[in-house]
Amino acid sequence: MPTLLRIDASAQLEERSLTRHLTGIFTGTFLANAPKSLVITRDVGLNPIPAIDQEFIQAAFTPLEEREAWMNERLALSDELIEEVEAADILVMGAPMYNYGIPTALKGWIDQVARIGKTFSFDLARGDTPIEPILSGKRLVVLSARGEFGFGQGGVRAHLNALDLGLAACAHYFGVAPGHVETIAIEYQEFKDDRHRASVVTAEARTRDLATQLAITVAQAV
Repeated sequence: MPTLLRIDASAQLEERSLTRHLTGIFTGTFLANAPKSLVITRDVGLNPIPAIDQEFIQAAFTPLEEREAWMNERLALSDELIEEVEAADILVMGAPMYNYGIPTALKGWIDQVARIGKTFSFDLARGDTPIEPILSGKRLVVLSARGEFGFGQGGVRAHLNALDLGLAACAHYFGVAPGHVETIAIEYQEFKDDRHRASVVTAEARTRDLATQLAITVAQAV
């Protein structure tokens, strides 16, 4: 059974959030083409993930057999989030661009999921590349909204785009290979002009097409 993990990171409410609009379109289209799919939802925008701290780090780097009870309690949410990623064939993220980067809520989720011994291994015997992902075979769809424009490759603001770069850099923690990240973005949001309206229409169409394509591909593979 195909499994879709939907993560919404916008601080905006449903009726004002463009990224939730796109993740809703993606999810609905995916289910229309793969009706037996399971959808897991995680709204970190409206229900933020706590930031990691010294206790989290201590617990995460303590071997399982040596952990105290409080350590397991501290890692319980991280375990739950990782289990959702492990179960998913496709991760679809509603990820607005905030100050050219990743929303705090989504970064908090990433920090809980990127965990030694769970989603990556670390071995200095590998030399200068000691990190290896543990998960594999998943796809990541990033559905974004940007106030300005030109953040794509070769665009006038590509050099400011820390969102796409950051998510691509972390994708291996989720079991996503570099070639399996798809990004669709609404732009010109702050301008509220015809360019913005056209960008919304284009993003909606691309989202439906991608959801249909992935639903068929994953349903055939599972």
